[in-house]
Amino acid sequence: MEGREKIVNEFYAQYVEDNRLDRTRRGQMEYFTTMHYIHQYLKPGMKVVEIGAGTGRLSLDLAREGYDVTAVEYTDANFEKLQKNAEGFSNVKAVHGDAVNLHQLEDNTYDVTLLFGPMYHLYSEEDQLAALKEASRITKPDGKVFIAFISVYAIMYTNYLIEQCGDMQFGLQENYTEDFKVKHFPEQLFTGFDITEFEELVDKTPLKRIKTLATDGVIELVEIGNANFKLSDENFEAYKRYHLAMCEKRELLGSSNHLLVICNNQ
Repeated sequence: MEGREKIVNEFYAQYVEDNRLDRTRRGQMEYFTTMHYIHQYLKPGMKVVEIGAGTGRLSLDLAREGYDVTAVEYTDANFEKLQKNAEGFSNVKAVHGDAVNLHQLEDNTYDVTLLFGPMYHLYSEEDQLAALKEASRITKPDGKVFIAFISVYAIMYTNYLIEQCGDMQFGLQENYTEDFKVKHFPEQLFTGFDITEFEELVDKTPLKRIKTLATDGVIELVEIGNANFKLSDENFEAYKRYHLAMCEKRELLGSSNHLLVICNNQ
């Protein structure tokens, strides 16, 4: 292993992905928003593929709803756990594969394609476009493609202003050129995008953007920045309603760690 393969595999070998979407309010919000929008486009009998399925949280929940699901995972540790979690599901196919070359999957197969995770760890435009074009290739004409990515602005806030105690000098070195162009390289591990930069990347593919939205919103900034942060179940339900009303507002997108672009496949 070397380069991207080595860096990403080593991280997920020691990171507990299995309950990431459950153990914090920000994870719960990301899951809630993502599933809310997926269900706007799903219909009974549709075939779904999740690329970057991790240990299978979203894929298995969709399988429980009766959908035929293919779950593709890149990292060895997560794929092993995915296979174990998928035991007993006759409508889940687990595939060990790379988003930039989905040779195991046929053209025009899926009604809904979820590209969740790979764009966090693709550092060259060549690989980024390859993943987007592969997602398009395996999706039926007029099928829907959901693409998750990370905001570089949220990375600057959470990783450097908060978690590294205000080390903005290092944050700037890691994420920007001298003239503030966004940088992408493997040693970042998680790479962030300017929102317009990412949308323009998508526009270079056969995918036609429908909308861009924030999946976790500002809750990550608050939760990470306040050791005493607590939100009761009742107030969390109220925040969910607020978030769904606001998550497509352009002026708020950059404050969200995770974002989602929903596309129609041409």
